[in-house]
Amino acid sequence: MNTNTSFPQATARGEARPASGAWPFLLGCALLGTIGIFLHEAKADPLTATWFRCAFGLLGMSAWVIVRRQTRCLRVTRSNGPWVLAASLLMVSSWVLFFSAIERISTGVAIVLFHVQPMWVLLFASLWLKEAIGTQRIVAVSVAMCGLVLATGIVGHTNGGSPQSDYWMGVAACLAGSLCMACVTLIAKRLRELPAGVLAWWQCAIGTLLLWIWPMQHGWPAWGMSWAWLAGLGLIHTGLAYTLMYIGMARLDTARVAVFQFVYPAVAIIIDWLVFDERLSGVQMAGIALMSVAIWFAERSREA
Repeated sequence: MNTNTSFPQATARGEARPASGAWPFLLGCALLGTIGIFLHEAKADPLTATWFRCAFGLLGMSAWVIVRRQTRCLRVTRSNGPWVLAASLLMVSSWVLFFSAIERISTGVAIVLFHVQPMWVLLFASLWLKEAIGTQRIVAVSVAMCGLVLATGIVGHTNGGSPQSDYWMGVAACLAGSLCMACVTLIAKRLRELPAGVLAWWQCAIGTLLLWIWPMQHGWPAWGMSWAWLAGLGLIHTGLAYTLMYIGMARLDTARVAVFQFVYPAVAIIIDWLVFDERLSGVQMAGIALMSVAIWFAERSREA
C-alpha cells in the first residue's frame, strides 16, 4: 500500500482504479469480522470496551499519522470541523449501541439488525447526495440482506418463543446503531480531502475523552489477558481496520461500499462456527451462498 495515499477529490477518480479501493475495504471488513472473539475474551461491559477500543485505537492511529508525517492534517477547519465531530460522535455511539445490544440478544440477531445499514446508505445517498443508485444494485443488496438473515439463523431464533422487552431493547439499539454507522459512511465520503486515518484518529480521540470517566468510576478490568484482548480491540479492529476501510471508501462508489459491507457479518458468522463451535445449518450455509452470489452479481453488473 502506498504510504502517501490520500483520499481522492471525487468518486470518479477512484473508479479508475477499482481494485485499489476494493481490497483495502474488504480486508478491513474481514478484520472486523473477528471482533466477536476479542469481545468474548475481554469480558468487559459495553462502555468500558468502547473506551478501550477508542484509547488503544488512538495509540495506533497516532503512530500512523506520525510515521506518515501527517500530524499537521489533524487540524480541523470551520468547514470540516462540524463534520468531523459529527462523524466521531456517531461512530462512538454506534460502538456503544452494538456492544450493548449483544448483551440482550444473540450475536447473530444483532449482526443482522446492525447491518440494515447498507439499505440506509443507499437511501440517504439517493436523498442527500443525489447519487443515482441502479436497480440492479438495489436488488443485489436486498438479496444479500435476505442471505444474511438466513445465514445468522434468525429464522430459527424467532420461532423459539415470544421475545421479552429486553430483547426489543437490543433490537432498538441495533437499529439505532445501524443508522449512526450509515451516516458515518456518507460523512466519510464528504471528507475525502482528509488523509486516510485522520477521521479515525478523531473518532478515537473524542471517544477516549468522552468515555474515560466510566471505567474510572466503575473499575478497570483485571490486569492481564483482559487488557491484551481490549488492546487488540483498539489496535486491530479500530486503528488498522478502519484505516483500511476509509482508504477503500474514498475510491469506491456508495453502492459498492454498501454491498461490500456484507463481508463483515459473513466473516463473523464463519468465525463463530470455527472458534465457538456454533455449527451452521443448511439454511445458514444457503444464506452465505446467497450473499456471495449477490455480491458477485453486483460486481459483474458494475463492470458490464
